[in-house]
Amino acid sequence: MMLQELVLAGGTTVVGAMATDSWAAVRAGVARLFRHRGEERRSAIEAQLDGNAELVAQAEDRERVRQSLIALWSLELESLLDRHPEAVEELRTLISEIEAGRPTRQETWVQTNVARDNGRVFASQGGNVIIHEAPLGGRSVTAHGAADEEGTGDVR
Repeated sequence: MMLQELVLAGGTTVVGAMATDSWAAVRAGVARLFRHRGEERRSAIEAQLDGNAELVAQAEDRERVRQSLIALWSLELESLLDRHPEAVEELRTLISEIEAGRPTRQETWVQTNVARDNGRVFASQGGNVIIHEAPLGGRSVTAHGAADEEGTGDVR
């Protein structure tokens, strides 16, 4: 993983954990990572983490706030790694630990199909639809389902 991808993954992972059950452990891991910048900077990072997590927790639209914070935390991590490249592996490990501790996601697919006015719907979710239609053999069908001999649809 390139450095830019790593810092983006780190920022996304840290922010994604804010206001979740795993936040305390994630916060401790991020603070530990920033020890490379000194105790004063680590304290500032902890305060920033707390403030950002509070923003997420109180937000009506938590995902919007998280999206806004990803760039900030990516920049913080990039700045840390620029000054302390030896922290790269530690960040990778932290990301892996956070991801491993998250509950697995369940996807829910919803599909709505509507056919109107003699329309037809052929639909599939995660599979194939194969349609083989047999011709009517030159015979037309009326609205009542009867066919005439000439195929005109006129029932006598």
